Amino acid sequence: MLVTTKEMLLDAQRGHYAVGAFNIEDLEFVMAVVKAADEMQAPVILQTTPGSVKYAGLDYFYAMAAAAAKKTRVPVALHLDHGDGFALCMRAIHAGYTSVMIDGSHDPFETNIAITASVARVGAAMGVPVEAELGKVGGKEDDGKDAGDDNPFTDPDEAKEFVLKTGCTSLAVGVGTAHGVYKGTPHVEQEVLKAIASVVDIPLVLHGTSGVPDEQVKEAIKNGVCKVNYATELRQAYMRGFMDFMNENPDAFDPKKPAASGMAEIEKVVASHMENLGSANKA
Repeated sequence: MLVTTKEMLLDAQRGHYAVGAFNIEDLEFVMAVVKAADEMQAPVILQTTPGSVKYAGLDYFYAMAAAAAKKTRVPVALHLDHGDGFALCMRAIHAGYTSVMIDGSHDPFETNIAITASVARVGAAMGVPVEAELGKVGGKEDDGKDAGDDNPFTDPDEAKEFVLKTGCTSLAVGVGTAHGVYKGTPHVEQEVLKAIASVVDIPLVLHGTSGVPDEQVKEAIKNGVCKVNYATELRQAYMRGFMDFMNENPDAFDPKKPAASGMAEIEKVVASHMENLGSANKA
């Protein structure tokens, strides 16, 4: 069965590793990610963006994730990534999601506090952990706003106040990463991360991690990160496997065959990240 992210992330915080959170797009992504988690004996978070929800619906994703979770003994959570408002977060909770994120990072500080606190109050009452975001993760997430030229870094003093006033259970922070495909080599500002972790006691979350060098991710985990998100890299892996099969078999018409190749590529990527995050054999 599905579990919440609360104990999953607190265990990671105590054990000094991170749980991988992987964006799922369809049934093939769900099966591939959970298969990799099962083989690695690692806890795993499946997550959907508002764009994916528009594509298929909360009920479809819940049904797929719940079915996959029943087939494995590793802890599996279903998380709403970048919830773009109170209403969507409530719909996700009522649909059975075991964790939600409310993203008010594009709003003014006080507005972000207000919307996050409203979701966190309901989450606490219903036993559902609530992730929030403070600062700007670069690039463009899903159908959301582009971060533009805004200051990307989370202010540690604001982070302390934000957590106290909102009651969020984990916090995504801006430390130099970006959503989408990097044009150059990304750089995580570890000193900013350490400063935030020194004043905030809840698990920290790293977004925009596809393409970030493994050593930087490992260092971020040492400095307080307990959840690491991957999306773009999985899409690239799936399409690489799918298209490689079709290029070699141009007359193929059974979609399960190229899909299987795509899934195999996702499994490799997910397993590699779980090893690097230190979550392998932590289930």
